[in-house]
Amino acid sequence: MTRWSGNTSAAERRVTERMLPFQKPASNRFRSTAWVVMPAYREAAVIGATVQALAPYFDNMLVVDDCSPDETAQAARDAGAMVCRHPVNLGQGASIQTGIELALARGAEQIVTFDADGQHRPEDAVRMLETLDAQKVDIVLGSRFIGLAEGISRRRRWLLKLAVAYTRLTTGLTLTDTHNGLRVMTASAARSLRIRHNRMAHASELLGQIAQKKLRYVEAPCTIVYTDYSRAKGQRMSGAFAILWDLAIGKLYR
Repeated sequence: MTRWSGNTSAAERRVTERMLPFQKPASNRFRSTAWVVMPAYREAAVIGATVQALAPYFDNMLVVDDCSPDETAQAARDAGAMVCRHPVNLGQGASIQTGIELALARGAEQIVTFDADGQHRPEDAVRMLETLDAQKVDIVLGSRFIGLAEGISRRRRWLLKLAVAYTRLTTGLTLTDTHNGLRVMTASAARSLRIRHNRMAHASELLGQIAQKKLRYVEAPCTIVYTDYSRAKGQRMSGAFAILWDLAIGKLYR
């Protein structure tokens, strides 16, 4: 039975309750070699639960706090994660790049990127690491559309399908999901990638680099659960146009 402290938020309780059934200390041979990188901004309500859900599977969890005005950094430390904090807010892409560089400097052999808001499941990351090794690829990309997108809105599904079409047109990659924060990659692949788009356009940028550098990739099914909390923080239509603008400007100055 889970005991809640008086300071536990309702959002954190919901994330923890959803993840508790999967918190079985699995046999994970990547436990000490893989580093989980979590970009975080204003996630104090749920970051502790997300880190605790990962702990049975991974020894190395790195939260990059993007200058949050709340207690995100302290909550992540209290839950057992290593924390790096940006002195100014830079964006999710910059946070992922910071995390990858730190993890590689610490000797990571595999990198897992994982959303801080509790949408992903740790066991999906473990299975993707197994796929990375078994299929001898450079990167495994999570897909909610060959897995499960629980609670996704019709508008978000439509927006994500547009992103898939855009990626196929611009990169030639045949994918079913292009803006999924759950990825695993080898250290070698991580060193070859360089995120220059600080904000949300980084996901499309990474796929473009995978195509350009001819990295070996596969998709793997994963589950994403949309909660009231994650939907409130989610991508708006205006954000999609901002992504396209960032990518266009990035090409002009490449």
